[in-house]
Amino acid sequence: MKKLTNLLVALLATVSVAAADTDGIMTKGVVAGLDSLTADEIRTERLKQSHKIIYVGDGEKASDDSIARTVALFYVDQYRHFQDPLAPYFLFMSKDAKLAMGIGGCIRMRAWGDFDGSVPVNGFIPYMIPVPRDPDQMKRIGGTPAGSALFFKIIGRSDMFGDIIGYIQCDFSGPDNVGFKLKKAYVTISDWTVGYAATTFSDPAAEAPTIDGGGQNGKTAHTDLLLRWQHEFASHWEAAVSLEMPKSQVDADGVLTKKLDDYLPDLAAFGQYNLPHNGHVRLSGILRTIPYRNLVTGSRKTVMGWGVQASTVFYPVNRLGVFGIVNTGKGYESYLADMSIGAYDLVADGSTPGRLYAPLTLGLNFGLKYNITQSVYACAALGRVGYYPDYKVEGTDYRYGLYGAFNVFWDMSPRLQVGAEYLIGSRHNFNGEHNHANRVDFLFQFSF
Repeated sequence: MKKLTNLLVALLATVSVAAADTDGIMTKGVVAGLDSLTADEIRTERLKQSHKIIYVGDGEKASDDSIARTVALFYVDQYRHFQDPLAPYFLFMSKDAKLAMGIGGCIRMRAWGDFDGSVPVNGFIPYMIPVPRDPDQMKRIGGTPAGSALFFKIIGRSDMFGDIIGYIQCDFSGPDNVGFKLKKAYVTISDWTVGYAATTFSDPAAEAPTIDGGGQNGKTAHTDLLLRWQHEFASHWEAAVSLEMPKSQVDADGVLTKKLDDYLPDLAAFGQYNLPHNGHVRLSGILRTIPYRNLVTGSRKTVMGWGVQASTVFYPVNRLGVFGIVNTGKGYESYLADMSIGAYDLVADGSTPGRLYAPLTLGLNFGLKYNITQSVYACAALGRVGYYPDYKVEGTDYRYGLYGAFNVFWDMSPRLQVGAEYLIGSRHNFNGEHNHANRVDFLFQFSF
């Protein structure tokens, strides 16, 4: 009991320091306040100063600059999502700072209560809201450890190849939210990445922070086996292009149409202008080749799918972050959060039996993040997905969905976070029927 008491006292002391520290003095050095850095930059500096480095090997220890450069590589991730684990607390590093390894993760617990309409899944997904309104699906409580994760990252420096980074991450999801599932596994050598990673067409950094695991319904999110080239030009410009294994979702009925295996990779690319405080403006695109068989004529058909996306994150003032994503296209729906629930890459042409085509979809996401202090911030995230088929569809089919999230986070320490959120969303069908849902959810998260 005495040990438990001491542990609680230590935890309370940590929380008190985190709450009181609102503008800038750290135990291992001075970190500038919100007058010159954003809260995210301050948090990163706190984390860098808190690492426990265990040196291995022989020889003299490298200079502080070399060590700092290697540690900084643990924070280099163009595709990091707000909900991804932080850099590991403990790092193993060779004395010459040319090789480093970290094992980290996060323990994440979410709990929620639905009222005045509910969503029958863990993520607050407008597509899944029951329509028409069902009086037996008005209230629901739930909780999940989904999103708790473990990862391993190793960094090497080679005179021939430059920086070499290997990364593997698994999280708990799947059946009952406790299945251990591979989320990412890739190797980056200089400008090249090969492995299982976030699609080049996505921009996770431009998504506003949410507690909800589903996030904004108009975002693009996909994990693919890919080969990517990505390069930074001068000080502001960056570009990437990748070949990605396709996972097309085709609404073939097996009577008039038949789904065929994909046979050509998706081609994705982006161009980006980097802004101060880790902000950016990005234009992305994707081209897809989607095959099917017309069973009426017996012929094999191929439809070209495409998508374009403009996205940004920037800070007009240090306390305020602005997030935005706009995307549209035909045949890219399996990349789009709400539409990926169904088979919308190719759908039936109502006027010609046996023909499939790629319908038009539009996704919108906007968000704000305001830091009340360095450790306490509030966010708003809005999303809309609209489906625009060329031909008449069933009245019960999804027409558009709306998403809204309003939350407050408190970083009790650089690695301990709690939060609360209110969610509201609605689904609207082509026959005019619609329904809405409301949710309050809570977060407890510890990263290590």
